[in-house]
Amino acid sequence: MSGKKSYDERLEIIQKKKSQLDAREKALKKLRSEEDRKKRTKRLIELGGIVESVLGRETTDEDKQRFLNFLRKQEVNGNFFSKAMNISLNSDAETEG
Repeated sequence: MSGKKSYDERLEIIQKKKSQLDAREKALKKLRSEEDRKKRTKRLIELGGIVESVLGRETTDEDKQRFLNFLRKQEVNGNFFSKAMNISLNSDAETEG
């Protein structure tokens, strides 16, 4: 038999490579998801720390609900929280650029 591989052999090699690439893709997506989750957790912890530093004490479950209600009321009354956060982001970008 000649040195050429049959169509079935070549197809099997391609399918094996495809399977390996699929596994690598899945692993990379999992890694990205884990990194995104860690970044989100860090942001949430930092925000909680900011709230506690302003209050000067640890937060309670009641504080969480009060804070949520406060923020919602600010939004209903004129989007004050969103506006304050966007102004802050815009002024931060201006000072960096």
